[in-house]
Amino acid sequence: MSTPHHDADGAAVPEESRGISRKNLIKAALLAGTVPLVTGGGVALARDRAAAAPARGLSATPACQDGDEPTVPNIEGPYFKPDSPLRTDITGGGMPGTPLALSGYVFGRDCRPVAGALLDFWQADDSGAYDMTGFTLRGHQFSTPLGAFTLTTVVPGLYPGRTRHIHVKVQAPGQPLLTTQLYFPGEPRNSTDAYYDPRLEMNVRAAGSGEQATFDFVLDVDGTPPSTPPSTPPTTPPGSGTWAPGTAYAAGAVVTYNGVTYRCVQAHTSMAGWEPPNVPALWQPA
Repeated sequence: MSTPHHDADGAAVPEESRGISRKNLIKAALLAGTVPLVTGGGVALARDRAAAAPARGLSATPACQDGDEPTVPNIEGPYFKPDSPLRTDITGGGMPGTPLALSGYVFGRDCRPVAGALLDFWQADDSGAYDMTGFTLRGHQFSTPLGAFTLTTVVPGLYPGRTRHIHVKVQAPGQPLLTTQLYFPGEPRNSTDAYYDPRLEMNVRAAGSGEQATFDFVLDVDGTPPSTPPSTPPTTPPGSGTWAPGTAYAAGAVVTYNGVTYRCVQAHTSMAGWEPPNVPALWQPA
């Protein structure tokens, strides 16, 4: 039996029932290219139920006629904190609660992916409490050159007046900031939460001892043209040379950037925007 916030059958809506759209074709191309966002149980495309739950009160997006208008905003709430750490796993490890793997894409209104978009997440823990002294269950990241993002977290708990939800701010480079929330389908409190919006429901399914969720953000901006992907300078071997995006760095690797030497403190694959002086969570002066 599915949990309250799962789809009834746990399966994606067949493509035939949704119709072929430009964005669905783009997703297929992205996935065929390299980007399986969810492992172990196959890839679950986000917004599979878009055709079954049409948006309310939004005008059509002129450049992208596939049923997905820009993602609607939602209240920020009182618990946001700036300067969250750069990371895709916001649990800190060993956290109580049901593991949740969230993934998806950031698209522009033209159905093209948005590279380098900021995504800043924060949420309550399994007991419904927010960490206001530190940064547990808080973190930001940037979408990949193909617009993809992933988040490792736990299913948020309930607290008075609210249904389960995850807060997020999304911003394309140099563009206006979208503040919104993501919701779980089938939650009993959805019908009584004043801020719940069905257009912001994730697709959620059981996955082993945890859950997998997907959602695609659509920003009111132009995406990255496929004919002009972000340029990537030549990479250097991990642990030596000049810092460059697109390189897999191991902890302890030493690089130079603008004449300054840095040591990697956390293994990662670099990308534009993560230059050593900009991400102290990843690099420290050597």
